[in-house]
Amino acid sequence: MAKSKLAYGAKMASSCSRKLLLLRKPLCRTLKPNSSPCSSSAIQRSFLSTFTYNYLLESSGTISKTLISELSRSYCSRSSPLQDASEGPAAIDYRSLLQEDEYHRLANATIHDLLDKLEEYGDSVDIDGFDVDYGNEVLTLKLGSLGTYVINKQTPNRQIWMSSPVSGPSRFDWDHSSQGWFYRRTKANLLKVLEDELEQLCGSAINLS
Repeated sequence: MAKSKLAYGAKMASSCSRKLLLLRKPLCRTLKPNSSPCSSSAIQRSFLSTFTYNYLLESSGTISKTLISELSRSYCSRSSPLQDASEGPAAIDYRSLLQEDEYHRLANATIHDLLDKLEEYGDSVDIDGFDVDYGNEVLTLKLGSLGTYVINKQTPNRQIWMSSPVSGPSRFDWDHSSQGWFYRRTKANLLKVLEDELEQLCGSAINLS
């Protein structure tokens, strides 16, 4: 009698193993990253409690909870490209891109040059309320009713920030290859953006290069 039970148990274990192997491919296709299997415990429980459980019970009549648990961990422990993408890109260490003393030299040169050229530009255009001011490392360009530009340094990020009445806020990083300040999102050049927008607002071209 004991031998019969052992033989039956071995037969059932072998049957479950074969079913697990047969189940592997359809389950893998079902638990694709697009369906975010591990991001929703409700979906995971529903799938495993119906499809997997019934499939294995079909001939054996019983199944160990441990097998279900192991199967769940096996497929849900794999990294999902969708989940990895949602975490976003790794933070940029701006200090490694540009040393602080070099950053100050480049940013100060750019802002001071802008100050001089904008003051000259103000003499050539007839804009009510035109005013250029620089203080506390912040350059402010007022264009009366047309709006106000604010340009300042952001030392921790090694950037120049600009608030524009036309394009809104932008953050410009120094690009060694082109020797200019560029907005990573749009690849726009700081000086080119100002040239285009000031001509649009004031009706007169300006060369800031």
